[in-house]
Amino acid sequence: MEREDWKESVILPTASVKDVMQVMDNSALQIAFVVDEENRLLGAVTDGDVRRSLLHGGALSAAVERIMNRHPVAARQGTERSALLRLMQLKVIRQIPLVDAENHLVGLAQMEDLLYRARRDNVVVLMAGGLGTRLRPLTDKIPKPLLRVGAKPILETILESFLDAGFYRFYFAVNYKSQMIEDYFGDGSRFGAEIEYLHEKKRMGTAGALYFLPELPKEPILVMNGDLLTKVDFGELLDFHIQQDAAATMAVREYSYQVPYGVIDFDGERIKGIREKPSYSFFVNAGIYALSPEAVARVDKEEFFDMPQLFNSLIEKGRKTTVYPVREYWLDIGRKDDFERAQEDYGGIFMEGKES
Repeated sequence: MEREDWKESVILPTASVKDVMQVMDNSALQIAFVVDEENRLLGAVTDGDVRRSLLHGGALSAAVERIMNRHPVAARQGTERSALLRLMQLKVIRQIPLVDAENHLVGLAQMEDLLYRARRDNVVVLMAGGLGTRLRPLTDKIPKPLLRVGAKPILETILESFLDAGFYRFYFAVNYKSQMIEDYFGDGSRFGAEIEYLHEKKRMGTAGALYFLPELPKEPILVMNGDLLTKVDFGELLDFHIQQDAAATMAVREYSYQVPYGVIDFDGERIKGIREKPSYSFFVNAGIYALSPEAVARVDKEEFFDMPQLFNSLIEKGRKTTVYPVREYWLDIGRKDDFERAQEDYGGIFMEGKES
């Protein structure tokens, strides 16, 4: 708790939402603390608060006090480590601001510091059975998850990202050239992981392989496509899913499309207006999911089953499904130009702060 980097996440209530996003990106804490001019704690803004504001059309120029939590969980300076950990577990949070008797912000307790690295027993399923058709001829002799971006296969970078977040129990769903994947990763022991394999005898879709899990999980699981490179905090995603008490959570990312022509608005034969090359934004599926045991249980047949089908079936039954907006780096390596971009991005995104 001697760390001082929390000071970079302190802002005034007049700061904008855009400002707080910049603060979070610079500090890597995914939280900002709102204080008055005498450094008294007024509130906190989490990455989730920003995501919810954006989803509901909140303006980037809005004052941060409009979206902050005015009653953040805080602890008195000097609180024992065990008490801080219990409070974090009770509230399902990973950071607690520390204040003095006059409510001045004096420090930050972080679970990573208290535990070194939280170990998560939740299962992770990585879908690594695709043919990689759009990447041919690169995938003629090697499965897409083993294509190297930087010095490592795509799937190894994904695995390391989950390991860094405390996950260690993995199932790889494999089909195309599956033996090559199994030969490379083995049982996972050389990576500090436990890896088992789900063998698809035919194309099973993005959810169908869950049928082959040896038992129904007792805790929520994470599922991710094995051809994504991202800096999403998987622990934060899982915590969000649990906090929402959702049956299923889908990570989504914003996709913008600009019409290359002037769009005409008209009524009958009369032109009402002309919008020159307008842009439209949508939230699209990012290929990362958190699923409760009841959601996994719905994949109960050995047949093709995609994630959108699973979500729609839950929605039809009135079960709660939620979205988790992705602000972090995200790239789906589906085409050759995506693969080339990944090579360009890799060093700056995934090797920053690591030895080369």
